[in-house]
Amino acid sequence: MAAHKRLHDGFEQDPDQPEKKRMERSVSFSTVIREAMVMKQVQSVFLVLEPLLRRVVQEEIQAGLVRSPRYIERSSPETPPAAEPPALRLAFPFPPALPIFTGSKIEDVHGEPLQVILVDAVTGSPCGALPQFMRVELVPLFGDFPPDGREDWTTGEFARGVVKERAGKRPLLTGDVGLTMRDGRAVVNDLQFTDNSSWVRCRKFRIGARVMPGSYEGGRVAEAMTDAFNVRDHRGELYRKHYPPALTDDVWRLEKIGKEGAFHRKLRQNGVETVQEFVRMLTVRPEILRAIMGDGMTDRMWEVTTSHAKTCDAGDKVYAYAGHGATVYVNSLCQLVRLEFAGVECAAQQLSRDQKAYVHRLYVEAFEQRHSLQEAEPLPAAMLLHASSSSNSLPMLQSKQPGRAAAASGDAALVPGQPGAGPPDRRRALRRPGQLWLPDVPEQLQLKMQEEQSFSCVH
Repeated sequence: MAAHKRLHDGFEQDPDQPEKKRMERSVSFSTVIREAMVMKQVQSVFLVLEPLLRRVVQEEIQAGLVRSPRYIERSSPETPPAAEPPALRLAFPFPPALPIFTGSKIEDVHGEPLQVILVDAVTGSPCGALPQFMRVELVPLFGDFPPDGREDWTTGEFARGVVKERAGKRPLLTGDVGLTMRDGRAVVNDLQFTDNSSWVRCRKFRIGARVMPGSYEGGRVAEAMTDAFNVRDHRGELYRKHYPPALTDDVWRLEKIGKEGAFHRKLRQNGVETVQEFVRMLTVRPEILRAIMGDGMTDRMWEVTTSHAKTCDAGDKVYAYAGHGATVYVNSLCQLVRLEFAGVECAAQQLSRDQKAYVHRLYVEAFEQRHSLQEAEPLPAAMLLHASSSSNSLPMLQSKQPGRAAAASGDAALVPGQPGAGPPDRRRALRRPGQLWLPDVPEQLQLKMQEEQSFSCVH
């Protein structure tokens, strides 16, 4: 009976066993597939992260070695324990001009080739000629070298501060990286960076100079380095500002005016495309220029832009514009540099209000016809009015504030007896109201001028 029951139970369990095994096999197979796919994805991530992690670890280890005193290069048994400080050192007499872009030639702040000189380590004075020449190597350094802001370092520390180029990149510093120093001076005619500084931890580089081993048999010569600076991608050079701006520069070279930006488009639509045109309008018609820029340019931005524009060099060219009995001379920026009445030079401080009104009229006409002015002979420096003070000497030539007319009213200036109008005379009494009388111009000429046209102050 028991045997029959066991046989019966076994018979009842047999139909379920194949199904259960099939499910186990199915579950195991799907699990293997999922695990294989996950492993493949993880391996792909590792392939991407591995070079990044290696670079980060390499930079941190290198920085740690520079800072750790345990890794300072040990002296060889033949070297004395305490080496004497170097008597000579290299130096850069002038820092490099900033900003520095990749692929661009590096020059000093005076626009001359960079130089390396040999100086006394204590006094810093240049040394004379050495009995032999020495070879100097230029290298890129980390911007945060030397460690802890120290002013001295060992040869080993300097070597560890040299920046290695990124994998697959050209040498970081190219050009005249190997120099021959004669008479204590070496000139760097060609030097440029091939990569920007954004990928290093401190985001800055220095240029270092050291004596090549074996090229000098004397004592140690201390290395030189420049201040830290950023190296930008050369694409940014296309949009950089100029200091000072040139007359022919595009107007977007000025501060706060971006290329193809809103201000640039407004100026271009009004015919102001160069720095020269911008300064001309700023000198003669500042209120119109301010209106062109609109409310989008704040007073602070306006101050920055105009201050930058005023650093533009006007050059030596002088242009003349003649009226009836008077001639105004302006420079390339429409700044008044000389006045003549009846062929005689007149100082700006000696002008009456009537004369200022007339000069202002000629001055504005010269601006409006600036593209057809005739160039005059260069004037001696002693005969030129100071361009920056001419507007102060002739307050009617410029508005006191952008967007407003001149403070003085032309009608008030022409009425005899008003303060500052000068004593009345026979000729003043005979003129009609609103007519201009020039004291230094002959009477017949002025009567003829009155017949041709009447003048009024330009606001």
